[in-house]
Amino acid sequence: MTINIKDISEKDRNAVLHPFTQLKDFATGKLGEPTIVETGKGIRIQDAHGNQFIDGFAGLYCVNVGYGRTEVAEAISRQAYRLAYYHSYAAHTTDELAILSDRLVKMAPGKMSKVFYGMSGSDANETQAKLVWYYNNLRGKPNKKKIISRERGYHGCSVVSGSMTGMSFYHDNMDLPLPQIVHTGVPHHYWGATPGETEREFSARRAVELDQLIERLGPDNVGAFIGEPVLGTGGVTPPPEGYWGAIQTVLKKHDVLLIADEVITGFGRTGSMFGSQHYGIEPDLITIAKGLTSAYFPLSAAIVGEKVYKVLEDGADKVGAFSHGYTYSGHPIGAAAANAVLDIVEKEDLPGNAREVGAFFQAQLKEKFSQLPIVGEVRGVGLMAAIEFVADRDNRKRFDPTLKIGARISKAARERGLIARAMPHGDILGFAPPLVTTKAEVEEMVGIAESAVRFVMDELSRDGLNI
Repeated sequence: MTINIKDISEKDRNAVLHPFTQLKDFATGKLGEPTIVETGKGIRIQDAHGNQFIDGFAGLYCVNVGYGRTEVAEAISRQAYRLAYYHSYAAHTTDELAILSDRLVKMAPGKMSKVFYGMSGSDANETQAKLVWYYNNLRGKPNKKKIISRERGYHGCSVVSGSMTGMSFYHDNMDLPLPQIVHTGVPHHYWGATPGETEREFSARRAVELDQLIERLGPDNVGAFIGEPVLGTGGVTPPPEGYWGAIQTVLKKHDVLLIADEVITGFGRTGSMFGSQHYGIEPDLITIAKGLTSAYFPLSAAIVGEKVYKVLEDGADKVGAFSHGYTYSGHPIGAAAANAVLDIVEKEDLPGNAREVGAFFQAQLKEKFSQLPIVGEVRGVGLMAAIEFVADRDNRKRFDPTLKIGARISKAARERGLIARAMPHGDILGFAPPLVTTKAEVEEMVGIAESAVRFVMDELSRDGLNI
């Protein structure tokens, strides 16, 4: 199909409200033309001008099985021809939905019981909040409603999920966060540790801080704690040693539910099927999206643990029907897409590939970048990683934000054919390539990233910065 690029660009500029885009700069053309993405295959996408890019971020951490998987397209097509839609209200179901739900309950970590479906990670975390509140109401604990999240945690950008997200620019001018949501410290040892503090000591301190926060709020007022096994948008930051064990001890002490936000880490990204399995997390509730369908169709889910579900079921005679649901909850096309994707994940052992190729990826990044004078930390797990840039590595001093080092390196990488993401809250280059990535493709990505970093280093030297 041949498109009129100018016509599409004009229509887009005139009619689309783009997320996370400087609206005036886009409207006036200062940002240039929109990138019209036309096709994708494997780990690469191609725009309307014929330019190819390695997608080093799998869309938004989501295209885990890679682009152009005809197996998934065929599953979507079959379901659309057979039954494009029916709802899941009042005990209606489809075969694909029942099969998917049984599959998820069996594969998920912890003792899970039921699955509730939505369309995005944001709405799934809205559901989790309502489940926490409903659960405690049915238990006769109507005040046990506050939900604790972490600074730099990301859980979505709707009203409740946006409040859970611990980044101020998601709140500014949006009247967030809601008072029911409280934040505790970010588990990032590099920036948060005191001099000489080990990772285990730092984790223990974060756990003490959480314990003290719950005591201040009152344990009878705190319903849940939500966390990503690995911080994603907050900087692609794996937890420090001992963190999750220490945190879970505090939560059990105060009868606080644990919501594991597996939107990014679910279905193999860390090298385990779920990040919770990788770090010994025993969740009461699990949030999934992204990798569930590899973004071939919008689908998310809240997986409900046995402990929570039993209270909901026991309370049904008193309160009646479970009064929560969306028009598209359990959409049959989404369920068919998810089953096809999970077939690929299991058949091709994508968690195993993320573990093996991911170890190679982490080693390559450390080899090429860890000794550069502007690199403070190279971190990651499986097929997710980040390079954090600093002005003074010995004293852990950040660059002047106006220099926009992370954004410049991301731009230089893109000009060389690699999409890697400039992460917020620092000068950070993030990677989360599809889980089908090979070692040869890793070498290609790392080579382009190294060229981009050295290009910006040369620019800084020419501008008189001592690096």
